[in-house]
Amino acid sequence: MQKNNLLIIFFTLILALIIYTSELSNIQSHTLFITLITAMLWVTEKLPIPVSSLIPLGTFPLFGILSSKQVAQSYGSPLILLLLGGFMLSTAMSQTHTHRYIANKVIGFIGTQSQTRLLLSFMLTAALLSMWISNTATTLMLLPIALAIVENNSCKKFSTILLLGIAYSASIGGIATPIGTPPNLILIQTLQNSGQPDIGFINWMKQVAPVLFIILPVTYLYLRLFINNKAIDYDLKKLSITSSQKKILILFLITAILWMTRVEPFGGWRELFNFPTANDASVALLAVVVLFTLGDDKGQKIMDWEAVNKIPWGILLLFAGGITIATAFQETGLSHLIASKLTFLNDYPIWLIVGIICISVSFLTEITSNTATTAVLMPILLSTAEAINVNPIILMLPATISASFAFMMPVATAPNAIIFSSGKVPIKEMIKTGIGLNLIGALILTVYFSITQ
Repeated sequence: MQKNNLLIIFFTLILALIIYTSELSNIQSHTLFITLITAMLWVTEKLPIPVSSLIPLGTFPLFGILSSKQVAQSYGSPLILLLLGGFMLSTAMSQTHTHRYIANKVIGFIGTQSQTRLLLSFMLTAALLSMWISNTATTLMLLPIALAIVENNSCKKFSTILLLGIAYSASIGGIATPIGTPPNLILIQTLQNSGQPDIGFINWMKQVAPVLFIILPVTYLYLRLFINNKAIDYDLKKLSITSSQKKILILFLITAILWMTRVEPFGGWRELFNFPTANDASVALLAVVVLFTLGDDKGQKIMDWEAVNKIPWGILLLFAGGITIATAFQETGLSHLIASKLTFLNDYPIWLIVGIICISVSFLTEITSNTATTAVLMPILLSTAEAINVNPIILMLPATISASFAFMMPVATAPNAIIFSSGKVPIKEMIKTGIGLNLIGALILTVYFSITQ
């Protein structure tokens, strides 16, 4: 441990020497040094990631990089408020076991008669749920159901593949909507900070849904290679829907419709009702207010403030730190400086650049937080896109999706860690199965974005 600390101190001193003797201005040097130190702490987790995220929030005003007002705006970003509202809504779904009811219906509809049908049932359920609630909650909910099915199954290989299918699908489903996983919102915020057009729910889903519809079936077919089609003897318990679950489902459905129709079609309801500054956060927070007014059959409130403590507040701090770094890169001119140094990439085909980005991010997030990785990479990729005169989406969206396509290591994603903790998935099997899927995912993203953009 002491040796590692000495290495970090040595690396920090070398880093400072390189940065502060370069052509950068003082403000740019401070910005880059603080960013790299924060990134290093995110990767090594020498401090809890949310605590490391406070470094730019505290030091940027101190060194005159950003004003206190600019830093405070990171906390009040509409996308942080959207994430907060999304967390509260998904917590209500967990509190009322609404997600368990949905899972029961989907799995029951597709069937549990054979290994392949059962795998498909769980994968579709995980992907569907993780579009709207966290992939962590999705995996935690589906794991005990899957374990109950496989505990009487003598085929260890099928048990492993079924659990991996849940983890992989939970990660894949998160790419489909802006609130599906935090890296999506980091991309959107970075684009907004740079003056790019707003990406609404429908626009996001238009661009990402085709990827989901390709990668999910491919993942299913890939995992099918490892199992046979033997019959499974399991009777799924039928669950009746409660009044609380009905209310949550109706509220969630209305919220999703309002998200998707805010700016489309024909200008959306924002233009129709003359709410020009309305955003997705407005919808989420008003839905939360309605949520706290709903009661169950016994006259008790469905949601209380104590339940809100379960929200992953640390993610919001990490998100705020990432937004602050992206803003600092823009304000200090670091983004433009990086762009000027990357013009040599014009000599390379776009498919090669996208492919390198996808593979690099996919394997990097095997050992680092995908949210932290995205927070560091987004301003750099924005500068790269400017340098080679391409639409930033061509580089930034594949990178963001790749951050969710880490399938090899237990530490790569929360779903991977949860599945590994069951004791049913040996790490050797996870690596062996996941490495092929990492490469397949990178290949699909490279081909898709090279052709369509």
